[in-house]
Amino acid sequence: MLETGMAVPQFVVPTDKDDFNIADHHGKKMVVFFFPRADTSGCTKEAIAFSELIDDFTAANCVVIGISKDKPAKQAKFREKYGLTCVLGADHETDICEQFGVWVEKSMYGKKYMGIQRASFLIDADGTVAATWPKVKVDGHAEAVLEAARAL
Repeated sequence: MLETGMAVPQFVVPTDKDDFNIADHHGKKMVVFFFPRADTSGCTKEAIAFSELIDDFTAANCVVIGISKDKPAKQAKFREKYGLTCVLGADHETDICEQFGVWVEKSMYGKKYMGIQRASFLIDADGTVAATWPKVKVDGHAEAVLEAARAL
């Protein structure tokens, strides 16, 4: 997993609207939050929390993108269903998840499988990881990330 002080890999990811190129946002702070699957309870709660604070993130010169393995069409339905305002990236090939180190082996009821570990990264204006939140607990998370973004 990427750690504080590491350079963020350059990436382009399709979204439910168009392509998101990290290079287009150089000079701004950025939050990249990875979530396992659109329209599930925890992922919905997290995306809504970031969306509710999007104006505050924008005021802090910070771009917010959530990324999952879902395809753009599913992200579009997710956005529409819940009125989400943050960018939703569709890493259906898991390339970006692998670069950030969040595509990991998971286990449920004794069965092992590969999936996205819920994690967030705060990136400074120069493209360096300023803070990480591995294994995120959703409650209060977006607020903690906003506080860190404001302090950066």
